Amino acid sequence: MKIDRIETFLVAPRWLFCRVETDEGLIGWGEPVVEGRAEVVRSAVEVLAEYLIGEDPLRIEQHWQVLTKGGFYRGGPVLSSAVAGLDQALWDIAGQAYGAPVHALLGGPVRDRVRIYSWIAGDEPGEVAEAAAAQVAAGLTGVKMNASGRLSAIPTPAEVDAVVSRVAAAREVLGDSRDLALDFHGRASAAAARRILPEIAALRPLFVEEPVLAEQAHHLHDIVTCSPVPVATGERLYGRHEFLGPLQAGVAVVQPDLSHAGGISEVRRIAALAETYGAVLAPHCPLGPIALAASLQVALATPNFLIQEQSIGIHYHAGSELLDYVIDPEPFRFVDGHIKRLEAPGLGITVDEAAVRAAARTGHAWRNPVWRHDDGSFAEW
Repeated sequence: MKIDRIETFLVAPRWLFCRVETDEGLIGWGEPVVEGRAEVVRSAVEVLAEYLIGEDPLRIEQHWQVLTKGGFYRGGPVLSSAVAGLDQALWDIAGQAYGAPVHALLGGPVRDRVRIYSWIAGDEPGEVAEAAAAQVAAGLTGVKMNASGRLSAIPTPAEVDAVVSRVAAAREVLGDSRDLALDFHGRASAAAARRILPEIAALRPLFVEEPVLAEQAHHLHDIVTCSPVPVATGERLYGRHEFLGPLQAGVAVVQPDLSHAGGISEVRRIAALAETYGAVLAPHCPLGPIALAASLQVALATPNFLIQEQSIGIHYHAGSELLDYVIDPEPFRFVDGHIKRLEAPGLGITVDEAAVRAAARTGHAWRNPVWRHDDGSFAEW
């Protein structure tokens, strides 16, 4: 069997899909994307495809090694995301070739269902309680929200109180039997994180995500030491080597993205590395159906898995829902805050190719917002 053709599709709201076809008719799908830079990743996929055309798709590890190390300059979000999508597609083909779901090829399932959570915004305090209540009504047992909007480098007492108030509003709706995770989105400085995290500890968040930017990971040890709340990071880290420092600093939760951090192959290794430090895996995934399916396959086969992010029904996907791109939404159905084990061969879903091709005729040019402080200076989004 040989790889015969590789195509990419820009589809709304902000995604890039890739389709890998073999000369025997097997087709694998992947989701190689950097949100806001999808066109750049598309070009990287096209360059990497030059190597893959004509190759045996089942030599996944060999291809991963060449795609990540075959160039003198390596790593970074664009290349790692291009590799990630292609890696997902190759695992999809392998599962179909062997007649088994990917988690079976990874050693078999260690759980029967995957716990999930949904994002409920949180940039504005007034929306928190209502959004949390909607997720409770949908049967979810965990949600995540932004801990703050714009933050000063050293937050004022009023800013700290605002963070506490919005977390308290969500906790009141969720009660003590459901989990609440907080995402700082890298908006806090190290000083801000050290000031805020002890203040929210009494509200018992599941974890706090990206309390500082990835490039300020040297502060993580001090933040972990001062924080009674478990610290999570990883959506902007792209390989196991980048996770070593945060793990040594004591982070409790690693959050690689299956569409950014080298795909299924590398995230499995990141999870194993985390396990040696007693940390758990909670993959980042505010993306489309292929990335979610890949994440679920890893979750099913990973002992130190905690919880899975997903974006079904999320408000900024209005008009272009994740489920629009699959033939059958049943594999993604929520049952008691979980998604049941996927059993179909490959990634476990059937991509609606006609819908993908139709959406790609329009494409997209999504860019993330650019925020500014009141004085006009740049603010982290």
